Amino acid sequence: MAAAVATIESARVLAPLVITFLAPFAVYLFRKNPNAREGVSFAAAALAFISVASMIPAVLDGSIWTYHLVTFFPGVSLTFAVDGLSLIFAVVATFLWFFATSYNIGYMRSLKEHAQTRYYFCFAVAIFGAVGVAFSGTIATLYLFYEVITVFTYPLVAHHQDKEGYHGARKYLVYLMGTSKLFLLPAMIMTYVLCGTLDFNLGDISRGMFPPDADPTMVTITYFLFIFGLAKAAIMPLHNWLPSAMVAPTPVSALLHAVAVVKAGVFSVSRIMLSCFGVDLLANLNLGLITAYMAAFTIVVASIIALTKDDLKARLAYSTVSQLSYIIIGVAMLSPLAVKGGLLHIAHHAFAKITLFFAAGAIYVATHIKYIPHLDGLGRKLPFTFGAFAIASLSMIGVPPVSGFVTKWYLANGAISIHQYILLLALLTSTLLNAGYFVPVIYRAFFRPPAEGVDHSHFKEAPLVMVAPLCLTAIISVALGLFPNTFAVFVDAFGKF
Repeated sequence: MAAAVATIESARVLAPLVITFLAPFAVYLFRKNPNAREGVSFAAAALAFISVASMIPAVLDGSIWTYHLVTFFPGVSLTFAVDGLSLIFAVVATFLWFFATSYNIGYMRSLKEHAQTRYYFCFAVAIFGAVGVAFSGTIATLYLFYEVITVFTYPLVAHHQDKEGYHGARKYLVYLMGTSKLFLLPAMIMTYVLCGTLDFNLGDISRGMFPPDADPTMVTITYFLFIFGLAKAAIMPLHNWLPSAMVAPTPVSALLHAVAVVKAGVFSVSRIMLSCFGVDLLANLNLGLITAYMAAFTIVVASIIALTKDDLKARLAYSTVSQLSYIIIGVAMLSPLAVKGGLLHIAHHAFAKITLFFAAGAIYVATHIKYIPHLDGLGRKLPFTFGAFAIASLSMIGVPPVSGFVTKWYLANGAISIHQYILLLALLTSTLLNAGYFVPVIYRAFFRPPAEGVDHSHFKEAPLVMVAPLCLTAIISVALGLFPNTFAVFVDAFGKF
């Protein structure tokens, strides 16, 4: 790939960060006025998205936005940068924040949840962390914001403040903080020793940061420390925190599984692989294929586990574990088609998965039903909710024209292009398993009558502020399938090789 034609040094890079940083404090300021408090989140989401979008034209022209804030010591700084990969994550996070805020209002108020100001405060900080991760120009910057997300989503996971909530939140914190301290910090230190800097090599995904004479054994050790240190990506066996976090309110699950937390994990892994190690080094040391096989194992096994879950959110949780590894396997195959498919899945999965979790929450608010065997006939009473769920499920399965088909097409062709037919088999097997655990939900809702003696006559759709966002995100999933270049242009701007 040719280097970026220009680097734009500008404080404009800080605009989305400043907006998302100030938003939580504004939420707290209006804590006694719920309408104003939620209004702040809407305004911040809109402003943050606009400020991110304003940087798109220059990036598509081949430029990289940068801003150096402070140097801690030589080679270690707080520096922000915006390239094509940054925009995929930042656009998704800020855009979906707007939909999540609307949904939050309906969910939190309908269930009369406690501590709503704390909830909205932490939710906003998590978006701030996501934007910071997306805009990280150095490994040190990425690490800082990665930890911000972890710390401030802990209260969200523990929101219900009961035994189950604290247990799930404790596991969440131990997994994510433990791996970042045991593996990620040593990986940073080793990278600094080997490279003399923690600055990403932006603009060239082939070469990476490491000098040609770097010791291969040390590079390999550093690489796997990064992979295991970034446990938000939920590669098995470091995945168990994710299903345990399902004790959180459903909008938090949507945040965890579609927007901020897990996407920060797979984004960080993608950034480390492509902008730290580089395609050539990973290929020469066979690290890409090893990672791809780890991801393939996660994809298939997590899908099998999902088949066994009767709790709708638990099934969606294991679906997320599987789907995240589509991103990892794509990048790890190191072929242009596969990398494109993997990076596209960051966005395409986000819209479909947030729809699924929004639908699960809407079902619970409307009916207080959580288990799949109890969904029989509900599609007739909640047609918009289950219709959106069905569309998002088709995306997860990979049925055209929904967006999931586009990424699976790229991934399958990427595997064929490098003659990795075992990886192709894993992708095809997972698609059948996806159908196995999503189609029965849709079938039960629309084509099976309610169980004998069960009365659904009093059920109706959840509040409009919940149903409208999930319908819109489902429609966007279809639109992204029909117009696949929407996010593909960012991948093309990020790297060709």
